[in-house]
Amino acid sequence: MCTARPGWATVSFRQPLYKKQMQNIKVNLIDILDINEAKQTIRVEPLATMGQITAFLNPLGWTLPVLPELDDLTVGGLIMGVGIETSSHNFGLFQHCCVAYEVVLADGSVVTCSKDENSDLFYALPWSYGTLGFLVSATIQIIPAKKYLKMEYIPVHSKKDMVKVFADETNKGEENMFVEGLVYSENSAVIMLGNMTDTADPEKINPIGYFWKPWFFKHVEEFLESGSAVEYIPLRHYYHRHSRSIFWEIQDIIPFGNHPVFRYLCGWTVPPKISLLKLTQGEATKQLYEKYQIIQDMLVPMKDLGDALKVFHDEIEMYPLWLCPFKLFNLPGMIHPQDASDEMYVDIGAYGAPKTKQYEAKRTTRKLEAYVSRVNGFQMLYADTYMTREEFYDMFDHTLYNKMRDELPFCKQAFPEVYDKINKKVRS
Repeated sequence: MCTARPGWATVSFRQPLYKKQMQNIKVNLIDILDINEAKQTIRVEPLATMGQITAFLNPLGWTLPVLPELDDLTVGGLIMGVGIETSSHNFGLFQHCCVAYEVVLADGSVVTCSKDENSDLFYALPWSYGTLGFLVSATIQIIPAKKYLKMEYIPVHSKKDMVKVFADETNKGEENMFVEGLVYSENSAVIMLGNMTDTADPEKINPIGYFWKPWFFKHVEEFLESGSAVEYIPLRHYYHRHSRSIFWEIQDIIPFGNHPVFRYLCGWTVPPKISLLKLTQGEATKQLYEKYQIIQDMLVPMKDLGDALKVFHDEIEMYPLWLCPFKLFNLPGMIHPQDASDEMYVDIGAYGAPKTKQYEAKRTTRKLEAYVSRVNGFQMLYADTYMTREEFYDMFDHTLYNKMRDELPFCKQAFPEVYDKINKKVRS
């Protein structure tokens, strides 16, 4: 079994061919169910989106500790897959902000799980990609929100400084609520530090989310020339700063989209929904994307960031790259640090057309996968993976996951393994 949500409706560019061979179950649960301000939690259904949640929570003075930036990302996708944001160096991944799940199992029974109730299932669900049961609600921690985000832009002009400043600012913990890096070349980047505030210098307020504003990554790039600066961004504008340009993939779809004339006259028409782009793609376009585009997020230990950037430069030489730090907690489940202690990791996001002459989708991805596995990192599974089953088991700890597959009634008969849903060769 699998959900009946069509592949074109998801944010991932992957084609879920497995849906054609499985029983499709309708799980059309899109609502925010309730908010408990005393307990500082919100309960939502799996298809509630990040845009929907910020529109609901921010006016009430609340937000999620980890709120991934694209409007259409769903709670279910961020739990069963993975979710990350620039506050993750303090709060961990999206799954680490969840306090309870409600799941329908293969036998039709409804189970609630948390760290204190059915804890094995609670820790096994993240990264399980709907192969243990159907998520029907999640209870998520909320924290107080403020009106603005004070953003400090720090340009750096060498890889050494890039890695040092990024790591140093990340390790300051709560002193920087948000830390992000946009890498524009092998030796240039802008490191961004953000903190929420209710007061702002009126002359430095920049509502970056309006349609006539420059794409955020282009706005940030200007600080490489102008130098360090501070501005104040309305909080919801900050959260969805990469939505209008789908990070920077929109420049390959609408190359003239950041021109001031286009923004003022037609900026309200973009971005096109990712679901619309997928729905209207012909087979030839899909093949071109698979052949000439890379969409990958690789999670590597912070201590290996310098080497990882070199590997990405040698293999794809594509910029910008997205850097997002996160704390990987030593908890049970598919991913955890190698040692028995929390460890700081960084997500390197690569989205676009590689510039290296030797780029070939499968060969290059295999090289990146091998490097990431070698440094005890992880590959986000929303994108194409070419790992063998043995390599996949080496990268992800299946101990608790397999225990749940054995113990949950009819689980193995009803659901495939994660690998059988995400591996490109198996899917085809």
